[in-house]
Amino acid sequence: MKKVYIDGEHLSLEDVINVAKHYYEVAIDKSVLENIENSRKIVEKFAEEEKVIYGITTGFGELCNVFISNDKTEKLQKNLIRSHACGIGDPLDIETVRAIMLLRANSLVKGFSGIRLSTIQSLIDMINKKVHPIIPEKGSLGASGDLAPLAHMVLPMIGEGEAYYEGKRLNGKEAMKLAGIDTINLVAKEGLALINGTQVMTAIGALSIYDSIELLKTADIISSLSFEALNGVIEAFDDRVHNLRPHKGQIGSANNLRKILEGSKMVSHQGVLRVQDAYSLRCIPQVHGASRDAVNYVEDIIVKEMNAATDNPLIFSKEEEAISAGNFHGQPIALGMDFLAIALSEIANISERRIERLVNPKLSGLPPFLIEESGLNSGFMLVQYSAASLVSENKVLAHPASVDSIPSSANQEDHVSMGTIAARKAKNILNNVQKVLAMEMLCACQAIDLRGNKGLGKGSKIVYDIVRDKVPKITEDRAMYEMIDKSEEILKSGIIVKEVEKETGKLF
Repeated sequence: MKKVYIDGEHLSLEDVINVAKHYYEVAIDKSVLENIENSRKIVEKFAEEEKVIYGITTGFGELCNVFISNDKTEKLQKNLIRSHACGIGDPLDIETVRAIMLLRANSLVKGFSGIRLSTIQSLIDMINKKVHPIIPEKGSLGASGDLAPLAHMVLPMIGEGEAYYEGKRLNGKEAMKLAGIDTINLVAKEGLALINGTQVMTAIGALSIYDSIELLKTADIISSLSFEALNGVIEAFDDRVHNLRPHKGQIGSANNLRKILEGSKMVSHQGVLRVQDAYSLRCIPQVHGASRDAVNYVEDIIVKEMNAATDNPLIFSKEEEAISAGNFHGQPIALGMDFLAIALSEIANISERRIERLVNPKLSGLPPFLIEESGLNSGFMLVQYSAASLVSENKVLAHPASVDSIPSSANQEDHVSMGTIAARKAKNILNNVQKVLAMEMLCACQAIDLRGNKGLGKGSKIVYDIVRDKVPKITEDRAMYEMIDKSEEILKSGIIVKEVEKETGKLF
């Protein structure tokens, strides 16, 4: 079985995908064992001395001034998990839950949380034996971290809550028993250490950013098909133009388009059919490239957060200190995911405009709505409607969650990030963008057939052939959702980028 070793410092996006989607096992790197043990000793010392330390010998939030004696610390930690398990809504999918568990374990092994090694190992055993807690998607303010959803993650560890195991939804105690994992009694600080972090928003963000990187390559490929279907003016992608405006994303996107369209007999040149194209064709590198730069920026934030200590208080074992601060505050992720939402929305926005150009005979010179005998047939008319509805929905979803804040815990927590809402919104937008691009891909292939395929580029030909292997040209009306679903299935499978890159080399 393939494994990912965690040390709190070097977890990559690829590691997260391998654990979340491909069920790699997780193991703790031996280099961190001493740090974990040392921080635990300090917590035990503080508890025995009944030193006033937040969350160890005090209550939580506004109750931080309530002293808790050493003999009640276990009860304090169990009460914390029970009381904070206030999540609502549908359960997060298993991929996201596995990513959450991995990220929380990776943060804890850094050795600044004061948690026992055995408790971290219990969480890892759940990943490896596929005990997946039921974690409702809503209920987090994004500070102090993802308290409510992470509390649901912990419930099965103490024999409560619910979890999926071997395809069945079970109570937490039964799921743990069937998997052969002992439930635990949380001791001083452990409940707080397990739930005081940003791992839910970061997990959703990590999975979304990974898919976004692939999506942007896919957008360049699909837009190339539309470009050929509309006989686009190829000079707009000249490298000399883009080198004069040195944004990496723009230059990379233009380079991708040149590779994909190499050898195409469908493109035109300046002054032949027209002097220049509309923006949705001419400015593909500028628009796609700007989104690509945004995605790269957000990726950097996500990877840093994946390897961060986001607990409170943090235990510094060498100095024998516990410092209460605010690393649990999700503002970096909140802003990043809001930015991702905007960047992805624009990919669908310009894609829908290309769909409109394809189906509109006044703009394309093709049969109305890409169907012969139009009038009797409506063709792709409603495909554009559906794409427009998703684009409009994205505009609503792209409103930033991070600009909102509602005080909580009797105004002790008076500014929160709403980062988990931002992450969930970005994921919803990502799903919508995939659907719009799938619709564009269908329209472009139909348009190429109607235009007459004189020879596609070396990259776009591959995509056209993949689509036509699954979805035929239509000559009369049919239930269009079936074609849209097949097109989306092709897009999400990853085969488009994989096969095109075999021919063009790695795309940016």
